[in-house]
Amino acid sequence: MPQVSNKGKQMPESPIRKLVPYADIAKKKGNKVYHLNIGQPDIKTPQCALDAVKNVDIKVLEYSHSAGFESYRIKLSNYYKNHGLPIDVQDIIVTTGGSEALLFAMGSTMDVDDEIIIPEPFYANYNGFSTASGVKVVPVISTIETGFALPPIADFEKLITSKTKAILICNPGNPTGYLYSNEEIQQLAALVKKYDLFLIADEVYREFIYDETEKHYSVMNVPGIEENAIMIDSVSKRYSMCGARIGCIVSKNKEVMATAMKFAQARLSPPTFAQIASEAALETPQSYFTEVIEEYKERRDVLISELNKIEGVKVGLPKGAFYCIAQLPVKNADDFAQWLLESYDYNGETVMVAPAAGFYSTPNMGLNEVRIAYVLKKEDLIRSVEILKNALQVYNSKP
Repeated sequence: MPQVSNKGKQMPESPIRKLVPYADIAKKKGNKVYHLNIGQPDIKTPQCALDAVKNVDIKVLEYSHSAGFESYRIKLSNYYKNHGLPIDVQDIIVTTGGSEALLFAMGSTMDVDDEIIIPEPFYANYNGFSTASGVKVVPVISTIETGFALPPIADFEKLITSKTKAILICNPGNPTGYLYSNEEIQQLAALVKKYDLFLIADEVYREFIYDETEKHYSVMNVPGIEENAIMIDSVSKRYSMCGARIGCIVSKNKEVMATAMKFAQARLSPPTFAQIASEAALETPQSYFTEVIEEYKERRDVLISELNKIEGVKVGLPKGAFYCIAQLPVKNADDFAQWLLESYDYNGETVMVAPAAGFYSTPNMGLNEVRIAYVLKKEDLIRSVEILKNALQVYNSKP
């Protein structure tokens, strides 16, 4: 029979979604499952975005420009400038989610067998995007002991070869919640200048910073790396619009953007209704974000406080995004996560977590870690950790 491609065989499964069949089984048994595995916020989407789609008067659902609606890009440029980012309309191509923006970035800057250095643990789909692009991920390891801070620059330099084309960071980080300092961003900027590399920054969680003493530092704000810097963005988390699938690739590098445009033309255009919603979402009042950030901060504090009460659990304090990596007193978090859904319940309830090994590309890393998304209300987070505590006791007492 015909065979699937080697590339297809090498495509990794999502550590976030691969346990879904077991969650379905748990639910069919009548168990309630608390989903800590996926970054799907329960925050309401801004009403202005929903109303824009509901009230639109369209007679023909046409293609948009391959770069996205000009009206949206103009407003998006103004949005960035209001946040101190010197981004013009011509620096933006609208994409089908941040995922497509990353694929465009890799396709525009790397050839097959080229290398991209990524601090790990990292967003699991970076592995998938790299495989789809024929690019090799070269991991540089950060650790829970440092709160997943940027590894020493010397560790990056050891890994740079003639095949290295880019460094990719997520800031604030998924899955760690780490927020890079200005000093760390400057160190990376100096490194990419020294070796003539691209610095790709996934900044989709930019607004989710929880401590007043902390600030987000964008690669688009670093003087001298205008030709090196590529920013990835998305409406998914900012406006709780994951289903819209609208993002963008941003760069001052005209050759990169002209190349990315060819990829954009090949897929024709981003979706019209989703762009209408995203453009309207830019009118969201600041009060919305103030409430959302306060809610997530409270959720973070509750989750970390409760996790720290469990003997044998180690967790860092995330400074941004809405995830944390927790080290559990188990040998194999994959087995534990599946067992939670398949064989365990606590008064008819259980939890679903994302095993963290899938957020590494180094073999045997993160085997006893899970990613937890604090996208549930505080009461549910407290209950989830109570279930997790009991589950660990039961699991570790198994014969």
